[in-house]
Amino acid sequence: QGKFTLLRDTRTDGSFLVHHFLSFYLRAGCKVCFVALLQSFSHYNIVAQKLGVSLTAAKERGQLVFLEGLKSCLDLLFGEEEEQSGQPSPLQFLSESASNLKALFDFVLTSLTPTGSDSCKGPVLLVDDLSILLSLGATPVAVLDFIHYCRVAVCSQLKGNIMVLVHSNEDSEDEENELVVNSLCHHSDLILWVEGLATGFCKDVHGQIKIIRRVSLELTAEQDHVQIYQYKIQDKNVTFFARGLSAAVL
Repeated sequence: QGKFTLLRDTRTDGSFLVHHFLSFYLRAGCKVCFVALLQSFSHYNIVAQKLGVSLTAAKERGQLVFLEGLKSCLDLLFGEEEEQSGQPSPLQFLSESASNLKALFDFVLTSLTPTGSDSCKGPVLLVDDLSILLSLGATPVAVLDFIHYCRVAVCSQLKGNIMVLVHSNEDSEDEENELVVNSLCHHSDLILWVEGLATGFCKDVHGQIKIIRRVSLELTAEQDHVQIYQYKIQDKNVTFFARGLSAAVL
């Protein structure tokens, strides 16, 4: 509890981690606020059904609060946004001159603050993916402020967990995105860094994952613990193995 996990991908797609954590926490009975900026609800629901979880049922029983970023953006831009219970849209910054993500933070806080009738376990915030906010016009400072306030509210006060996916590329000229990624790396308790193979495409090995446990955050003299595995994504699960030890090689 109270951990901030950074899901980072480079030269590949790390969205399988988002699907894993979404289904994992829903099965565990946690209250999940999912800020989905990359795909539609139906996309996540189809993948979740393969993993044995129904997002529709989770929404109906109040366990899942889902923000469909694609739909909200279109509604805002074309003036069709219906204010629910008098509250502004979580992505209100799109229609304002100030790059302020306070409305999005208020949405997260309202979604995860337990009520008297709430029987769910610890709250979880899942964001897919944070880089989209920069593409929509939010400044790096606004994005980092948003994450900072979420960490204080969700991790420290509510004793919940946060998972955030970001895309990164060492060769990228997108300085704002790299600034956000590097800043988040310094604040994370755990980094799951998915990378494409340097040698290119392989049918039996889809990439490697670097698991970095930030022991140095605890102000001890120890260095961060780093483990590296390779993986292969299958229809309903992912297989992990030590580097060079895939079934195709052996």
